[in-house]
Order: sequence, then structure tokens, then C-alpha cells
Amino acid sequence: MSNNQDYVNWFRQSSPYINAHRGKTFVVMLPGAAMMDDNFANIIHDIATLNSLGVRLVLVHGARPQIDARLQLDKHQSRFFQQWRVTDADEVAGVSQAIGEVRFSIEAALSTGLPNSPMHGAHIRVSGGNFVTAKPMGVINGVDLQHTGKVRRVDNQSLHQALDGQAIVVVSPLGYSPTGEIFNLCFAEVATEVAKALQADKLIAFSSETGFFNRDGELLRQLSMSECGEQLQRLKNDHEKSQSLQACYQACQNGIPRAQIISYRQDGALLQELFTRDGSGTLVHTDHYEYVRQATIDDVGGLLELIEPLEQQGALVRRSRELLEAEINQFTILEKDGAILACAALYPAADGSAELACVATHPNYQKGGRAGLVLEAIESEARRQNLREIFVLTTQTAHWFIERGFVAASLERLPAEKKNLYNFQRNSKIFVKTLA
Repeated sequence: MSNNQDYVNWFRQSSPYINAHRGKTFVVMLPGAAMMDDNFANIIHDIATLNSLGVRLVLVHGARPQIDARLQLDKHQSRFFQQWRVTDADEVAGVSQAIGEVRFSIEAALSTGLPNSPMHGAHIRVSGGNFVTAKPMGVINGVDLQHTGKVRRVDNQSLHQALDGQAIVVVSPLGYSPTGEIFNLCFAEVATEVAKALQADKLIAFSSETGFFNRDGELLRQLSMSECGEQLQRLKNDHEKSQSLQACYQACQNGIPRAQIISYRQDGALLQELFTRDGSGTLVHTDHYEYVRQATIDDVGGLLELIEPLEQQGALVRRSRELLEAEINQFTILEKDGAILACAALYPAADGSAELACVATHPNYQKGGRAGLVLEAIESEARRQNLREIFVLTTQTAHWFIERGFVAASLERLPAEKKNLYNFQRNSKIFVKTLA
């Protein structure tokens, strides 16, 4: 924050997200490599903040580098078949010890409360137990994975009891069979199965990357399920890159509405992802994250907030709240997480034409094609009403309309009722688009 006012503004803007997340259940995937990163302490502080804000948290951790180190110390060679570790009977003790040490480190970090630290006064209760029943993976393509297993059942009732007691639940990638055997599990599978059993509101996967990137190295802010499936197909032979994305995809397939990939190396990535509109990583979603719809009376306040700065600049004609309430059915908006990012209005005239008015985009979201999406929806509605053309009066955005098929026109082209109301002092330019 550059100054105190920036902090105040950020805090106010985060308030809707604080309210939205309170009482929700999040499953957090934390790979073993994250515990070895310099940013680990900050992640723990941010997790503690979420707990203080009333978020129900299940933390599922990995331990692959710690297991590798432990087996090497015990003079055992780490063996893998495809993406799975082969865990024989002689290695179970070392694997269990490595996972246990990681778990104890997390519990210790969540238990600190030194003065002048972010954990001061947190008094976090950490809960653990045999929440996961496992079974052996068995023999795959002739390879016996032995004590490497898969999730058989998640004790969601016990998990809910712990969460209801405001504890952070820590789940390790170990499972136990009814016969008393210990199985080494994939922590990503454990996380998705826990999220599924709890019907969690979010799965958050920490990764070494900021999020998921396309072939051109551009961060993909959001992926629909179909887009996520396409990316996974492209990375089917790269388990390390696709693991977090696969977990998000499977979680959403099993009814979790949103899953997010963020970096464990970026300080504050968790808070930025959850308490800012744009987040910090990649969102995998089952719904329409940004969508266009007709405005309702409940949108008046958000519309005023969007258009008032443009009215002050002279780009839009001033509208009172009363007028906006009376004309709200004429407006189409683009919404994201309850915030209105773009809008436009359509006013049909008696001669079969219609005025396109109040085209606006939030300053932080311009040049993203959002106004174009609203315009497409407006044009579709105009065609549905069998209107022959739409016209617009603008003082500052002539080129934008020209690029979208509008052509300059004279005052005589306007319908009589609009021609009589033309404000010569504003000297707006007139553009018309004929509808096919």
C-alpha cells in the first residue's frame, strides 16, 4: 500500500468477499515443496487470517521431496511407475516418518502466537485423525505398487465435527485400511476426495507457478471445464505441470463450483485470490464467471457507481437515480462476482430504430472486450424486437463504434422524437448501424 488511504480503500473493497467467504468450506492443497519455500511462513499467516475470518479450512499437504530425502537417508531408491511412487514394505516406515514430520511442522507453525507477529492472539486449534480409509492400488500393467494406495472412503462426519469446532483440519497423504495397513496416497487425490465428501465451496491448489499458462506464456485467469479438459489433454504426459490443474478439474466435476491454482512462492497470493476481484492465479469454474444479463432494480446502485465517473467527465449524459430506476429494464450489464463491469441501454423508437445509450466499462476492465460482449447482447435483443437499425450519440468514443460496424450519419437520420431533443451544446456525433 502506498499510503493509508490505499489501505482503507482496499479494506473496503475486500468487505464483500469477507462476507461471502464467512462460513464457507475451503480445501487447500499444499505440496511438500511449499513447506521448503521461503514464503511458507507467510502462507501459514494467511491461512490463520482466513480462520479468523470464519472460513472453514481443511489443509491437505503433500510430502514428495521430504519422502525422497528420507528414503535417500535410509539408503532406499525412490521408484516411480508413471505418476505413482512404488512403496514397498521396507519403505513404509520412512514414508510415514517423512509425512509425519511435515504434518508436525504445519501444526507447529499454526500454533505460534508470538507478540508483534501476524499469529499473535490467533489461538488456532488444529485437528487431525484417521479421516481417510484407503485401499491398495494393486498391480497396474504388471507393476505391483504395494503400499501405494488410493482413497476408499472419507469420514466427512468427523471432518464436519472438527470444522464446526472452528478447528483447521490437517489431512496427511496417508490412509489406513480396515486390516490396519498403512498406504501412501497421492495428496492431490486426497484433496479432491475430501472436497467431494464435504461438498466444499472451493478447492485451492498451491503450485510452483502463478497459475496456468497457455503456449504463449500468458497467464489464463479463468478456465471453463471444457477449456480445462483441453489443457489437460495437451499436458497428459507432463504430470508435474498438470497435477494441480487435474485436481481442480476433478473437483469441479464432482460438484465443487470453483477451484483455484495459485503460487506458493508469491507472498499474499492466497489473500489476493480470495479478496480481490481479479485474484492472483487461475480459476477453474463450472458456472459463467463473467456473464451478460438484463439489469434489475437491484443493480441501480452498481450502475450509478459505474457511470457517475463518466458523467463527470462529460462522456455520458447525467442520469438521476430516479430516472435509472424507471429505465432499468432498458439496461444490459456484464457482471463478475456481483460487480457490474460494463453496461449499455437500448431505447426503441416509434420508427423501428433504437438508440444505444450509456455504453460504459469500468476503468480497470477496459480493453478486455467486455463492452463488445454487451453490445452483442444489445444487438441480439434489437433483432429479436425486429428493429431495423440502432443509432448512438457519442462525444468521445467515435472510433470504437466505427470499428464495430457503425457509420457516421446526419441529424436528419434520427427519429423525430430524438431529433427534437438533440443537444446542440454537447455537439454529439451520430452513428448508425443497420441490423441484418
